[in-house]
Amino acid sequence: MRTTTKEMLYTKRILLAACVLALAAVPLHAQDGESKPKLNLLKGPAKAPLGNVAKIELPTGYVFINGKDYRSLLKAEGEPVSGRELGLLSSTNAHWSVIFSFSDIGYVKDEEKDNLNADKLLDDIKRGNAEANKERARAGNPIIEVVGWEVPPKYNPTTHNLEWAVRGSEEGRPILNYNTRLLGRKGVMEVVLVVKPDSLSDTLPIYRDLLAGYSFQTGETYAEYRQGDKVAKYGLGALVLGGAAVGAAKLGLFAWLAVFIKKAWKLVVLAVAAVASFIKKLFSGRSAKADQPSETKPV
Repeated sequence: MRTTTKEMLYTKRILLAACVLALAAVPLHAQDGESKPKLNLLKGPAKAPLGNVAKIELPTGYVFINGKDYRSLLKAEGEPVSGRELGLLSSTNAHWSVIFSFSDIGYVKDEEKDNLNADKLLDDIKRGNAEANKERARAGNPIIEVVGWEVPPKYNPTTHNLEWAVRGSEEGRPILNYNTRLLGRKGVMEVVLVVKPDSLSDTLPIYRDLLAGYSFQTGETYAEYRQGDKVAKYGLGALVLGGAAVGAAKLGLFAWLAVFIKKAWKLVVLAVAAVASFIKKLFSGRSAKADQPSETKPV
């Protein structure tokens, strides 16, 4: 099966999301020794723990992989891990996923809440992206254009949530990740909705309803800040630009793609075939003959 350029835009995290959905139909524990990792797939309705920091209500029709197992999946696919990953949540009846990571940067003061200059932030993103495009070009890969805001930065001073989305394009085809940052006492929960651009408008209300079931653990909420707690060295604007990395290097929102493309582009083009292969390596429970058709036929 020949993979299109549009399909190649979805990183292996999308492939892993597909794995999550597929795992709902196969045994979760290896049967032939310790060579295969054991994953715990949580199915809704349930409360999904996000480390020791937070939790989220998992409704019926959703599945969740905890941070430890999610990192195992990333490593198995050759993806780098930060150690901050707390889980991956996927819908079982739609092609989108939510990735959770926590950055313990300290308490982020929201003094910029009334002064988020969307135009200036977009200019900074475009400048950073221009630098990242140099790396893409040197790697022999298509450049990415920052088109503009799909959703400009918005901060809710009641919930202490910051959200935004930048629309980009690669060879004329759209790319989009929807970002939410949930501010807490000791850091920021980084939430990314990974969805096809043409599905965002339909998915966004469902995603927001899902986040309504998110809560920090007692002692971790933004309102529980105490004098003497660690305070982040940057504010809301820097979070939009990429957080600590951007605060230090002024990189653009898509700058991480330069590194990803150089290291993993060839693996991304394996697309759907990689999902079936990955599942076969990790899990048993059906015979090889029974698995063979699903591995060789496009899905």
